[in-house]
Amino acid sequence: MTQGTVRPGRCRLSLSPELRNNGVVKNVGEARETPTGPPQEELATGERSTRNRVARSILDHGPSTVAELAGRLGLTQAAVRRHLDALAADDVVEARERRVYGARTRGRPAKVFALTDCGRDAFDQSYDKLAADALRWIADQEGGQEAVAAFARARIAAQAHAYRKAIEGAGPDERAEALAKALSQDGYAATARSAPLPHKGEQLCQHHCPVAHVAEQFPQLCEAETEIFAELLGTHVQRLATIAHGDGVCTTFIPKIPNDASASTAGRNPA
Repeated sequence: MTQGTVRPGRCRLSLSPELRNNGVVKNVGEARETPTGPPQEELATGERSTRNRVARSILDHGPSTVAELAGRLGLTQAAVRRHLDALAADDVVEARERRVYGARTRGRPAKVFALTDCGRDAFDQSYDKLAADALRWIADQEGGQEAVAAFARARIAAQAHAYRKAIEGAGPDERAEALAKALSQDGYAATARSAPLPHKGEQLCQHHCPVAHVAEQFPQLCEAETEIFAELLGTHVQRLATIAHGDGVCTTFIPKIPNDASASTAGRNPA
């Protein structure tokens, strides 16, 4: 997954570059984090920009009440509630009771809004660096690049259980499409289409790669994925392009399998 974006199939918060980082909002005319005047509405920021600022404020300051958010962002409480309702519908924030430390006072604890795991994933994380550091350690300590390749194969094999199930339930001419749908469930935004003539077969296109930044440094991840595609589809496949190498889409050519051969080759990669 690229940094600062939301995983497909989960929450739908899309962050502007100004909000992915820890800096202040730079757009002229936006309400500042510490307003000097009376609360003001969204001005020219737009619905999505203001919604992102609400989420960003919760990230920076922790679980917050409607009143706290309104004061920090220079919005009315009614406007904050409206944005919180939309963020909750997108699984970005959730309401909870404020944790009370020490003796509990009378009355119900204040309701605060906190980011969900999905909401946190919308902001920049250092997972890519952590993964790359871990693979580099494996290479240095556990047997070089072949150890990284073994890890990559084990990783994709664990993911492949769902892919195998989807393909086994599809007909011979529907396997590429079934694999594309299964990959999309894991965030790869995949499609399958007929390959351009004169080639006979299909192209599997992955429009997003959650591990692209790490795969730039460790191509074993792409190689293991290609191997598992061949195994699952029961035919040799050819990787034509990858996002990790700077291409816009990961593209894999899948040659057409004769109908009389599909049954005998399904589930394995022919020599």
